[in-house]
Amino acid sequence: MQKGGDKGHSSRGWNPWRRQGSFQRKLESIIVGQHEFMKTYCVYIMASKKNGTLYTGVTGDLRKRVYERKNDLIEGFTKRYGVHRLVYFEFTSDVQSALRREKQIKAWKRAWKVELIENMNPDWLDLYDSL
Repeated sequence: MQKGGDKGHSSRGWNPWRRQGSFQRKLESIIVGQHEFMKTYCVYIMASKKNGTLYTGVTGDLRKRVYERKNDLIEGFTKRYGVHRLVYFEFTSDVQSALRREKQIKAWKRAWKVELIENMNPDWLDLYDSL
């Protein structure tokens, strides 16, 4: 019998993935019965108004993050400059892709960001309620 119990149990609590080497990395999906639920990540752009101040971010929970930013629950840029309108977003299932895309967009010229927004949302409507 192993220390702390049998079959991989330990005093820290049972974890079915602990003994599975390939599962020690962060799991991107959880399988429940016959349904697979993928974790999604979102790169988003918020604006203070049409053609106003822009903020680009990444999150694993877009609705929650935009709510926090719209209601000034997070200190920083969006609160300081009144950036409360969700004007663009895109999803991916890979966190590394999301982080690379966020950095890519942040490095772009402003005109490129405006073009990206206007291709999806020409009137710069707040997309939060459509989530």
